[in-house]
Amino acid sequence: MATSISLVYAQSQSSHPEVPALDQLKNQQELDRAGAALDAALFDSYNKCDLEKFSSFFIDDVEFYHDQGGVTSGRAALTDSVKKNICGKTTRELVPGTLKVFYMKGYGMLETGVHRFHHPGHEEEGVGEGQFIHLWQYKDGAWKITRVISYDHHPAAK
Repeated sequence: MATSISLVYAQSQSSHPEVPALDQLKNQQELDRAGAALDAALFDSYNKCDLEKFSSFFIDDVEFYHDQGGVTSGRAALTDSVKKNICGKTTRELVPGTLKVFYMKGYGMLETGVHRFHHPGHEEEGVGEGQFIHLWQYKDGAWKITRVISYDHHPAAK
């Protein structure tokens, strides 16, 4: 990736934030900003249970691998799972300093990090923590997640 300070933003076809098109990302700093913006928007919709917006971040045949929940195939099944198991029960917080974004030539980006899960109104359940990998593809003017791996879930250190 060549270095450049200029950014040309591409408006995605969905309600996602304006994030540069893949071919407009000129350096690691721009890639990091794009990954952070997408992550923040995705989990804002997750935490608010905005299922329509949440669903818009995934391709139709997304694959979601969870170390405790197994495999969920497809955007509709993933959205339904969030509706049944997350909405009103769990919120997600990115652990500061853990987000890493890697360029995937001709495809998009790989995002990794650590997140914490809170249970508002049910603090006795404690705070959980886990690692994640999101594979983002830039295609047809939009960033979408094609694969998710969520693993190493455990109680967060106190």
